Amino acid sequence: MRLIRSALIALLMVAAPVARAADDPGVATVKALYESFAAAVKDGGGTLQQRVEAVGPTIERSFDFPHMLRLAVGQSWSGFTPEQQGALTEAFRRNFVTTYANRLKQAAGGRFEVLGSERRESGSIVQTKVTTPDNDESQIDFVANSEGRVTDVLLNGNVSEVATQRTVFNQPLKAGGADGLLKFLRQRTETMLSAKPAP
Repeated sequence: MRLIRSALIALLMVAAPVARAADDPGVATVKALYESFAAAVKDGGGTLQQRVEAVGPTIERSFDFPHMLRLAVGQSWSGFTPEQQGALTEAFRRNFVTTYANRLKQAAGGRFEVLGSERRESGSIVQTKVTTPDNDESQIDFVANSEGRVTDVLLNGNVSEVATQRTVFNQPLKAGGADGLLKFLRQRTETMLSAKPAP
């Protein structure tokens, strides 16, 4: 009887993380995100604008852009007017969607896999792996809040998307404040959209 009880306890301990991952809203978010990515590049990915249109709605539902932008801007954010904050959030959203749609071209024909999740007090970290057609693998972890919306992306476990953006934003913020950052974001987006596709 003691042996059976020990076996049941061991089975529950193994099964528990799987059950928690299945109930994790962050996992559901990332699975939906990856399904849209895979569909967008299924037949080669098309043009950048086509990819933006294909994945944009899912990205917009999946990410908490206001939260990410506040962290990336830092203390300066509280000094911006509501109008500046709104314009910056919209420009950041558009730039983020365009950037991810642009990156997707490299993954055309590859695989997007959700491996599991680690629950945190404020949400979870969803572990994934992206494999290119050349079998180049990248570990990509999504930090999600308790509602399942993504607040950061970690490349290879430690390179934070938000921290990278904060470094990039530093110069335009110092040079021109909110208006300087707004101009920078808009120009970066338009540069990607107007670039000629590689042959």
